[in-house]
Formats: sequence, structure tokens, C-alpha cells
Amino acid sequence: MRLWRVFPWDTEADAGSRGHPLWVPRTLQGAGRHDNPELYGALYLSESPIAAVAEHIAHLRGQALDDADLERGGLRLALLQLDAALEGRLWDLDEPRVLAERRLRPSQVATRVRPTTRRWAADLFRVRPRRDGIRWWSTLEAAWMHVTLFDRALPRLAPAEPPEPLRLLHPAVREAAAAIGVAIG
Repeated sequence: MRLWRVFPWDTEADAGSRGHPLWVPRTLQGAGRHDNPELYGALYLSESPIAAVAEHIAHLRGQALDDADLERGGLRLALLQLDAALEGRLWDLDEPRVLAERRLRPSQVATRVRPTTRRWAADLFRVRPRRDGIRWWSTLEAAWMHVTLFDRALPRLAPAEPPEPLRLLHPAVREAAAAIGVAIG
């Protein structure tokens, strides 16, 4: 399976440290949709580069994106393409059978009420230790699929290409901005 991640890239970062392509920011987590840092670190990925970028610029809807918006903490955002050996290892919440099995409603998956999404994510993490994460739809565009991986999935990930620094002219930035109503400054 091919997945994309947008992350603040430090070209000098060692594996396991901030800015590395596969760093999981567990110590900084707690506010995100599926964050339960006391149980696991969460890595947020997308099934398309446009969806991955859109999640990072969505806060600018109705505004103009400029180059400085593509930095976090002094680091340039980069797009990473990953090969992920995850077949049969994800809870696919786009599958009605899985929702019924786990007694989840679509409104519980797509809600912005974080205690709700964190509660069922913790349940999914605990109930089947052989599952590595959750596949779910974007609240920005339901056709965009995201994957939240638990840090136990890291051994099944490999960069497919080197990270690409994001700039205003990057095709994924331009397409994501157009798709969600962000002007390019």
C-alpha cells in the first residue's frame, strides 16, 4: 500500500529524532483525532498526496497561503511517499461491516469531538494487537482516505522516495489549496 505523510523535515535528523521522516511525535501528542500517547504514538498518513497536504493547510481556508505557511517550528514541511506492508492490518472504518462489528456510527468517526474519537481509537488499539492502525475518511473531503498508524507499525514502513520539500509551486500544494478553498499568495 502507498501512503503519504507531510511532516516538518530536518535533513540532518537521525532516526528516532524530531524532523526524521519516520519520527512519531508521541511526546507532543494528546490533542489529535486519534491521540492516546499513554498507549501509543500516532502517525497520521493519507492515501493521496493532495489529502496529506490539505490536512496541513486546511486552517487557511478562505485565506491566502504563502511560503511561510509551509514551515513548522522553523522546519520546512516535506511530503514523504511510503511503502506500507499493512494488508489486513488496518481497521477499515469505510467498511460498513467493520462499523457494525465495532458498534460505531459514521457520525462517531467523522466527529470533531476528540474525546469520542480518542476513546474508540484506544478501544481499537487494545482489542486486536495485530492491527496496526485505522483507515478512515477525511472530514475535508469524504473521498480522501487517511490512515492513522499506531507506532507498532513502524517496522512495516519504508520510504519509497526521498522527502520532497513543499513550496507554493509544488503540484500537491496547488491541487490541495484549490480543492479546499485556499488561495495561493
